[in-house]
Amino acid sequence: MGDSGDRAGPPPDSRDDDGSHERAPGTVPDGRADGTESPPDGRADDHAHLASLVDAWAAAIVANDADRIAAYMADEWVIVSESGITDRDTFLAFVASGDLTHSAMRAVTPPRIRVHGDTALVTVRITNTAYYGGRRFDADEWTTDVFVRRDGHWRCVLSHITPAAPPQDS
Repeated sequence: MGDSGDRAGPPPDSRDDDGSHERAPGTVPDGRADGTESPPDGRADDHAHLASLVDAWAAAIVANDADRIAAYMADEWVIVSESGITDRDTFLAFVASGDLTHSAMRAVTPPRIRVHGDTALVTVRITNTAYYGGRRFDADEWTTDVFVRRDGHWRCVLSHITPAAPPQDS
């Protein structure tokens, strides 16, 4: 996975869209053979922990366990989708009632994780199969989750989902 995005160098507004700094052609960022940059001390742990957290949260969603799902959310969590904004309590009530279930959730891309102090952004393309009101929905979407660290724990405060565009050759 990529780096946390927090490292010495030009200010954040001078980064290009992918969060990297400009480099001289042919140079390797910090000498690693794969051409990636290592997060500064402490950030590698955050990065690995957040990646693991996102996987565990997806497993809780597929288990359709409202209590497990809630453990990953801050009280003020909301999800933004094409239908608008849904708050935490409403979402969890749908899961607890069985009106909303998931039978599959799979990452299509590695997560892009950026840590900025006690805030982290995790963006990943996922496919999932959900059932709402007895109807099946198959989704291919980009998700961005905003996590905050409080009392040493990462909790999601915002999830935003965007349908992925179909491949150009389809």
